[in-house]
Amino acid sequence: MKPTAKKFDLSFEFFPPKTTEGMDKLREARAKLAKFNPEFFSVTFGAGGSTRDRTMDTVLEIQREGFQAAPHISCISSSKSEIRDLLHAYKAQGIKRLVALRGDIPSGEVSAGDFKYASELVAFIREETGYHFNIEVAAYPEFHPEARTPAVDLLNLKRKVDAGANSAITQYFYNADAYFRFVDQCDTLGINVPIVPGIMPIYNITQLARFSSVCGAEIPRWLKMRLEEYGDDMVSLRAFGIDVVSELCETLLAWGVPSLHFYTLNQSNIISNIIENVQD
Repeated sequence: MKPTAKKFDLSFEFFPPKTTEGMDKLREARAKLAKFNPEFFSVTFGAGGSTRDRTMDTVLEIQREGFQAAPHISCISSSKSEIRDLLHAYKAQGIKRLVALRGDIPSGEVSAGDFKYASELVAFIREETGYHFNIEVAAYPEFHPEARTPAVDLLNLKRKVDAGANSAITQYFYNADAYFRFVDQCDTLGINVPIVPGIMPIYNITQLARFSSVCGAEIPRWLKMRLEEYGDDMVSLRAFGIDVVSELCETLLAWGVPSLHFYTLNQSNIISNIIENVQD
């Protein structure tokens, strides 16, 4: 089913490159995706703040290019003082949007810092900066891999919203019904902010399986088997992946989602094809 309206909001997530070559690649990808007039570009934040400076440098470069940039801030392993300094640095630079996350505990780390949950980070941001920032948080249609139960996971999202989050971006998924059921459950619980679906393009099965095993996203059996069937034929696999993800986006838009958020992995060609398919 095609969406009745062709105009929809978009956002794109990047990670801060470690090398000059990586930064050049990111600039090229960003330039190609900019033609879609995204609402914002977000930039990830490594475990324990390991990419803090590179995240800020990338965010400020995006802002200088005339686009809205949203740095990720993860609070695990961070002190309140460190987060306070980071918030006020972004505020001084005119950044207006943040993606607030708990983050992963770095390997071998014992201390988790002053924050235990993302809801505590959201509350701290509001205490420190009022409503200067639009705050995005994470949501999990197939539930966080550490969640004891689906109900507990939904309550965690509600705590983040009650603490002051403006909207949520979901972990990626390939089963649209999982997203629809999740949004219905959020409505029932009184979570009344936009819940934007996160979209992961399919580049190769090994990479996708690795990501999914960590984040708890399900690869449906039919999709996994079809992808495995292509073997080393990356051209055919990616063409099939473009069709699958394009259809997913069309279904979501037909249902009336507020926006689409793409996990780019600092690449642009496959995402451009998907968006153009949906816009046709």
